[in-house]
Amino acid sequence: MSGYARTAVLMAGLVALFAGVGFLLGGRQGMLIAFLFGVGMNAFTWWNSDRMVLRMHRAEPIGPAENPRLHALVAGLAARAGLPMPALYLIHEDQPNAFATGRSPDHSAVAVTTGLLAMMPEEEVAGVVAHELAHIRNRDTLIMTMTAGLAGAIGMLAQFGGLFGNRDRNNPLGGIGALLAIIVAPLAAMLVQMAISRSREYEADRLGAEIAGHPRGLANALQRLEAGRGLPNLAAEANPAAAHLFIVNPLSGARMDNLFSTHPSTENRVRALMELAGGMPVGRMPGGRGPWNGAAGRSAGQPGRGFTRRGPWA
Repeated sequence: MSGYARTAVLMAGLVALFAGVGFLLGGRQGMLIAFLFGVGMNAFTWWNSDRMVLRMHRAEPIGPAENPRLHALVAGLAARAGLPMPALYLIHEDQPNAFATGRSPDHSAVAVTTGLLAMMPEEEVAGVVAHELAHIRNRDTLIMTMTAGLAGAIGMLAQFGGLFGNRDRNNPLGGIGALLAIIVAPLAAMLVQMAISRSREYEADRLGAEIAGHPRGLANALQRLEAGRGLPNLAAEANPAAAHLFIVNPLSGARMDNLFSTHPSTENRVRALMELAGGMPVGRMPGGRGPWNGAAGRSAGQPGRGFTRRGPWA
């Protein structure tokens, strides 16, 4: 099953679970109330999610004047991806990481940490940014906003069920149905949300490598990002609900490749990228050259020479 088909099946399962919680708590009327509640909550998160996430991580906008080289690199990659230029933001955290957000490609943003810019050469920064642009092009920012909204709504409905479920005569299964809705449904919703997140990361790695034209650049970046997870990300620790947005899990002590993980293991992601690299000419993809090999570097006032070992972004 392809990543897109798997995501569609999981999304359908999450919607069915949401309706089922309403049915268990209040029969058909409860299912209707759950539906209306979910629509309202998703509409709010869809419209406001980008501003909320950027604010909670204290992200600051980056314009061409602040970092012309990075701005030119992102502009070149966005053009190759067929996307409008996203807004750029900087997060003052030592941990190397990045995420994309926004309700549509026309209202999207890419945020990178100061740690990422300090540690990575240009080829790896391009791989990370291309991965985030892939999320935007695949509408993953919208998908993950909807799944997070639905999972959160299921949890809230379950809490309401804990207060009122046993008193509700419309509950078709009585106390057993309320118990299932209160305990099992939120856990199931969390598992489905995390499974969707893991699936979208693999798709973004694949498309991001094609956008950048350098699968090895993204593979090397993922290994460097994994090594940097030992550094704290204070904003992410304070807001763990947004951890799934980052290219690697920013939370300390998290373990990969299990049902409760928002990200696939870095080892598996690197292996998939290296397999892709074996069938792709380095620095190329159908339609052009990598942006660090030409216009982007020159427009930023940099000669078209080899990469430095550390980030050239200071």
